[in-house]
Amino acid sequence: MEAEGRVPGPPLPTPSPGGGGGAGADADPPAGAPGSTRGPLLAAAAEVLSLDDEEDDLEVFSKGTSLGEVNSFSPSMPISPSSMINQYKFEDEPELKDLFITVDDPESHITAIETFITYRVVTKTSRGEFDSSEYEVRRRYQDFLWLKSKLEEAHPTLIIPPLPEKFIMKGMVERFNDEFIETRRKALHKFLNRIADHPTLTFNEDFKIFLTAQAWELSSHKKQGPGLLSRMGQTVRAVASSVRGGVKNRPEMFTEMNDYMETFSQKINVLDKIAHRIYKEEREYFNEMKEYGPIHTLWSASEEDIADSLKGVASCIDKCCKATEKRMAGLSENLLPILHEYVLYSEILTGVLKRRDQIQGELDSKIDALANKKTEKDLCLATWESFLASQRVDLHVEEDSEDRP
Repeated sequence: MEAEGRVPGPPLPTPSPGGGGGAGADADPPAGAPGSTRGPLLAAAAEVLSLDDEEDDLEVFSKGTSLGEVNSFSPSMPISPSSMINQYKFEDEPELKDLFITVDDPESHITAIETFITYRVVTKTSRGEFDSSEYEVRRRYQDFLWLKSKLEEAHPTLIIPPLPEKFIMKGMVERFNDEFIETRRKALHKFLNRIADHPTLTFNEDFKIFLTAQAWELSSHKKQGPGLLSRMGQTVRAVASSVRGGVKNRPEMFTEMNDYMETFSQKINVLDKIAHRIYKEEREYFNEMKEYGPIHTLWSASEEDIADSLKGVASCIDKCCKATEKRMAGLSENLLPILHEYVLYSEILTGVLKRRDQIQGELDSKIDALANKKTEKDLCLATWESFLASQRVDLHVEEDSEDRP
């Protein structure tokens, strides 16, 4: 069944009473000809197909099932607003979405210890697990980092959307200026909405707390996380997994994926560095031309003989400035963010593969330990069986000796 609404085709041609439908393609063949039964057969086939289509269309929402019931937490049906159930819609129907998140209104906070920016996070939802239909909280960058780490902890083999880095490249944008804050706001907005659209992450409990809890409630919830010893244990296991070397039983698919990601990561990082270098050189060139233009204009005022030529040069420099500025805007808006997002996603996917290898390594070690225990048990059983057999032999020997006169 297709997700789109079905458009009925044109009706089959009806033969004229006298059989004289003309010589066109819709005319009935003469009686007795090989294709004389084509009309009835086509009509019967079309009727069967039409019935099949109606049955398929009714199959999705059979037995009085409603959209709300289909979207409930059932193991046989997807539970995400962006999952398969929402694909069963007509072309003109809007996408069924029940969670809307907006990140806006950045505010600067200056304390005796630090300076930071908070962003307003507005959430509107119709989900039943939320106590209200609208929430408004303020979050700083560290809160977003906390959310990302909790998602990685809860779903180690899922690709968590990337966050913008805490620090940016020197010489690109000054920290905490308007351009930097707006760029980060857009990235944080995209981060939350990607989580909201994910079929699994969107129902994460920490994500719900991030969207709904006030600042003091979120701080209290953060303190309930794993303690220092638990985190140290996780670190020790990760280090031990890396020391053991490659995974013994890694499927070939993941080996190929690892090799591909290594090559892709190297190439995309080179492209990203080249793009940033080009942008930096364009900016330096733009700044120099901004100085040369006014200089030639002032020079033309003191040199009457070549004033027109100097003014022409100043005009050309001004046009070059505008063209360079437009090219820089294209780089910063269309190329650099996309390339860098590929870099971030390559790092995330590499981390997911490493965590998957760590889980595989732990599984391999447990299987080896189980095999060793089984071997020890078999050896112990064999020893006992041998001992019991020897005892039976000794018992028979003693009985034989007692039976002798």
